[in-house]
Amino acid sequence: MQDNLQLACDITGRAEETMIKILIAEDEEPIANLIRMNLRRAGYACTWAPDGEQAADLMDQEKFDLVLLDVMLPGINGYELMEYARTLEMPVIFLTALGSTENKVKGLKMGADDYLTKPFEIVELLARVEAVLRRYHKTETLMEVFDVVIDTASRSVTRNGEQIPLTMKEFDLLLLLARNRNIALYRETIYESVWGGEYMGQSRTVDLHIQRLKKKLNWDNEIAAVYKVGYRLEGER
Repeated sequence: MQDNLQLACDITGRAEETMIKILIAEDEEPIANLIRMNLRRAGYACTWAPDGEQAADLMDQEKFDLVLLDVMLPGINGYELMEYARTLEMPVIFLTALGSTENKVKGLKMGADDYLTKPFEIVELLARVEAVLRRYHKTETLMEVFDVVIDTASRSVTRNGEQIPLTMKEFDLLLLLARNRNIALYRETIYESVWGGEYMGQSRTVDLHIQRLKKKLNWDNEIAAVYKVGYRLEGER
């Protein structure tokens, strides 16, 4: 039992190392959880810092591909953290209730890549995250995997120009696998990233969606089951 648990942790850790890493510096936990849930569904690895001190410590310890930064943070405020992030060459999107033009201009002049005022729609946040990452060449709009093309902007999948109809969850699942090619993803990791809830060991949701995805893509061998772990998208042929 202990060996299986350690294996799960090791595999989950290796998977997260290959993901795009986003730091969420936000003192309101419900907002942070909502952002984290949706970013994980999109295939990103997320770390939460509830105050400025912890955010600064995390930025010291790890290289993040993007920082989502609230302005009104306890301890060190967002503007001070922005200056620090700039020295570390980390892209920043401000997420704040300070919606005045003056505050927005201040944030952008300091070097922020974008400025999003609360409340905001999650779909808009995801689009802006994609845009900033694309600007820094940290993500691709089009991904070619075997014989299909995944368009992350339009959320479509095509083969030889013909669209393959996928449900929203099937697309999210495919994108997660594609962004972590050759990495065995534990069922818990897949479920939490795509469905956003806590994985119940008896649930067949992941397995059923994998089978549907394999059938629609005609990928019997490309998506491999990993014994006692989960699934892995094989590397290019």
